[in-house]
Amino acid sequence: MKWKPDYDSAASEYAKAAVAFKNAKQLEQAKDAYLKEAECHTNNRAALEQAGMMLKDMQRMPEAIQYIEKASTMYVENGTPDTAAMALDRAGKLIEPVDLDKAVHLYQQAASVFENEDRLRQAAELLGKASRLLVRLRRFDEAAVSLQKEKNMYKEIENYPTCFKKTIAQVLVQLHRNDFVAADKCVRESYSIPGFSGSEDCVAMEQLLQAYDEQDEDQMSRVCNSPLLKYMDNDYAKLAISLMVPGGGKKKKSPITPEGDVGGTQAAEEEDEYAGGLC
Repeated sequence: MKWKPDYDSAASEYAKAAVAFKNAKQLEQAKDAYLKEAECHTNNRAALEQAGMMLKDMQRMPEAIQYIEKASTMYVENGTPDTAAMALDRAGKLIEPVDLDKAVHLYQQAASVFENEDRLRQAAELLGKASRLLVRLRRFDEAAVSLQKEKNMYKEIENYPTCFKKTIAQVLVQLHRNDFVAADKCVRESYSIPGFSGSEDCVAMEQLLQAYDEQDEDQMSRVCNSPLLKYMDNDYAKLAISLMVPGGGKKKKSPITPEGDVGGTQAAEEEDEYAGGLC
């Protein structure tokens, strides 16, 4: 009789060894044990993910993410896409403090997995993470595309109040791209969303677009510093605060006093001061 390798028992023993090494803070050995466990069963996704977590604890983040991504691919192949998406989401959170670009990629991957499973709420939430990081990276063209996709998903699942907030984010991103036409289009498209027309969000965006178009610095400042925009997600609130009207803007004219020309002359001087834009 020929002996056959007992992979099940071997995997179990490697798993026990990995836990023991982990408890003893011997992370390198724990990682190796988890990889050995994964080798015993080529479809052992959890062991690969655990190996990745050991590398994370060892501050070897790129290697950690590599194993977690490999595990997520295997989760999808073995019919557990939800677990794959959650693994990618965790990987994104791990890498976000040190590599925003990679985090964006992981969140987008996770969103794609959920979207393929028609889990649109989860997909939209993960796209939201990617959108915010794209804004932080000032990759506004990509952020605009991501926000539109988010908004479409929230509209499809009839989460209309969130669509309103995504419209505000879209307008801020488009104006930072210096694309007034695209920003205006985002608002006009949202008129078809139930409850948007006449809402606080709608009025604020109409005022913001008017201020931008008329280069009215005072009105823009009022809108951008209103609680509606100040208390958005931090990345979008920063966009609002830093938004400038084209050409530097102008202040409102000072009223001309009826008595003599003194007030009128002063007002004209103040207007001239800003005529060329703020330097």
